[in-house]
Amino acid sequence: MLELLQKRRSCRNFQDKAVESEKKEKLLQAAQLAPTGRNTRPWEFVVVEKKETLWQLGNCRNPNQPFLPKTPLAIVVLGNTQKTDTWIEDAAIASIVIQLEAERLGLGSCWVQIRLRESNQGMGSEAYVRKILGIPEHMAVLSIIAVGYPEKTLPAHTLEEINLEKIHTEIY
Repeated sequence: MLELLQKRRSCRNFQDKAVESEKKEKLLQAAQLAPTGRNTRPWEFVVVEKKETLWQLGNCRNPNQPFLPKTPLAIVVLGNTQKTDTWIEDAAIASIVIQLEAERLGLGSCWVQIRLRESNQGMGSEAYVRKILGIPEHMAVLSIIAVGYPEKTLPAHTLEEINLEKIHTEIY
């Protein structure tokens, strides 16, 4: 796992190549195996591949997210606010599990924060994404995970980047 975490870097430049259905399936299986509080599994996912929809999603933030229209696959991560008060944490865990599985499969990914952000369309990012994708009110939008084959590979993180001063034992 440590090696995977070192290799994973945010990718905003993707090849013009579709993600195979087997890999999409593995990403979504991994997301649904992500741990949740009391096994409530409040997350749901919207898979987006249509270029027109991806182009619209590129305006979900201010400033816009110019890589979203160019990504071959976006997974919108939702949380059911009626199921549990830990939907944010549960959806965040699912989001990172998608990113780690993407890395394992040789794909790049980038997390686009939606919750508590503003779109460049004069409304909140969540309301904007909800409108485009027809998401019901009880489902909150946490993130969009852009996934695809990276144009280039960035250097891995090193263990030298670890700051031991951030680790506290027994007391702060």
